[in-house]
Amino acid sequence: MTRVLITGSAGFIGFHLAQLLLEEGHKVHGFDALTNYYEVALKEARRAQLSPHPNYSDTVAMIEDMDTLTAACDAFKPEVIVHLAAQAGVRYSLENPRAYIETNLVGSFNVMEMARVHNVQHLLMASTSSVYGANTTMPYAETHKADHPLTIYAATKKANEAMGHSYAHLHDLPTTMFRFFTVYGPWGRPDMAPFKFTKAILEGSPIDIYNHGDMFRDFTYVTDLVRGICGLISAAPVRPKRPEDITPGDSLSPAAPWRVVNIGNSQKVRLLDFIEAIEAAAGKPAIRNYMDMQKGDVPATWADADLLHRLTGYRPKTDIRDGMARTVAWYRGHYGV
Repeated sequence: MTRVLITGSAGFIGFHLAQLLLEEGHKVHGFDALTNYYEVALKEARRAQLSPHPNYSDTVAMIEDMDTLTAACDAFKPEVIVHLAAQAGVRYSLENPRAYIETNLVGSFNVMEMARVHNVQHLLMASTSSVYGANTTMPYAETHKADHPLTIYAATKKANEAMGHSYAHLHDLPTTMFRFFTVYGPWGRPDMAPFKFTKAILEGSPIDIYNHGDMFRDFTYVTDLVRGICGLISAAPVRPKRPEDITPGDSLSPAAPWRVVNIGNSQKVRLLDFIEAIEAAAGKPAIRNYMDMQKGDVPATWADADLLHRLTGYRPKTDIRDGMARTVAWYRGHYGV
């Protein structure tokens, strides 16, 4: 049994990760602020699914609140920290950039301090495929440059990667950053396209399709994603003795026990095909409102997930039609549609 602290435990990914770790026999402490960025009732419903488990406990607070975070960590004594809490959303970062600085930079610094103080076996922190920004070489590999983020959200996540590297180097703190690729599934976030499309199609409302549908995403089913994270927990990076010892294609730092890993389905899916998968699951067509590309968006994402497979033996594999069928079924059941 490993003691795992999950920040963002009432969030979409954190909730699924906590469920999986509890099923595997680990002890989990969640830390989540239950902010109103999207409907708090959904976060409370996720939390209610976790709370009855005897190996689960949690704290409700902002990760910017260092005193409360310290008290929670001192009491729980984590052996592993998975840091998922963040101000999320590419588009919201255009409206309220300060929230991203406060949570994603200051809050993440607090979490890294706790990892250092408690000398955890492994610190795992969420990044995003958005850090690839203006890079047009696909599929995205961890060894590609990611120096031109296009939004403040992506910039804060890139900064987290750099901060994590410095802590790994200075304190010999094994650190893995993972870059997510368009995650969807049951209990998903209402601000993301899969949820918004599902809701609108079932209600008979129009959906906004940006860039007139000429977009591609590497849609990753949430269960696949958290299985990848679980596999990485036991694959803590080790500082190499010599740079030439690093396996080609590995993002392992030559100066620290630190690496970055893509977690994606490794399939570039056309947005219109994804919408058709939702239509098939919903049993009704979408009312389509085609629009121009939105500021800060990118036309495509596509993951090279070979490093994840090399480290864990696992590859995400859920087909979008199967994944969306499960997602729509959950939505109907949860919202009584």
